Amino acid sequence: MARNGSRAARVGEGRLVYAVGDVHGRADLLARLLASIRADAASRPEPRRLLVFLGDYVDRGPDSRRVLDLLTAPPGDGFERVHLKGNHEDAMLRFLEDGQAGRWWIGPDMGGAATLASYGVDARQPAARVHGELCRRLPGAHRAFLENLALCHEEGDYLFVHAGIRPGVALARQTAEDMMWIRHEFLDWQGALPRTVVHGHSIHPRPAVRRHRIGIDTGAWHFGTLTCLALAGASRRFLQAR
Repeated sequence: MARNGSRAARVGEGRLVYAVGDVHGRADLLARLLASIRADAASRPEPRRLLVFLGDYVDRGPDSRRVLDLLTAPPGDGFERVHLKGNHEDAMLRFLEDGQAGRWWIGPDMGGAATLASYGVDARQPAARVHGELCRRLPGAHRAFLENLALCHEEGDYLFVHAGIRPGVALARQTAEDMMWIRHEFLDWQGALPRTVVHGHSIHPRPAVRRHRIGIDTGAWHFGTLTCLALAGASRRFLQAR
């Protein structure tokens, strides 16, 4: 639905938008999906092409370092790009800023040990040593990428955000914490929202298309499927890599 639910949501005229769900260290699926997106766009007439990545590039999967290599490489394909910040990037940055206060990122709930392994860092060491090694091994381009991620992006009648928004709160007053971490208060909401929200964060084996939101975290690290939502005018399509 659009802003007031009166018509189908649309992106801007002549605009082709691809939104990519949570990658979580699956560089193989990301490379495959990007190739499919480029092939799909080559057959389309829209002159302006945008890639929106919804966050959670790191953790859990086997190759977070390679994912960030792919996302920080010069694209050279004519796409504009927006990279959003997920809760896993938030947690990794907290660890980078303070290895003691942020050490919960390493544990099984967040899966930071997999990211550390991709940089050649053993997570079983004391947190201070893990912190020091990661700071030394993390390429400057990767850290700059993590530190400059956006929280949300608006495109026509759509809002792209990692986790969701807090219902009943104006877009301008949404908090970073909610946009990266909210779950049930957003997922269970049945009322109207100011935009159709495209989000990741909450895993579902298939894209979750609801009246006011579209969830495209299809569990790349868990189910082995990475999903992209393709938008042009009022149309919606899904591309996937397995």
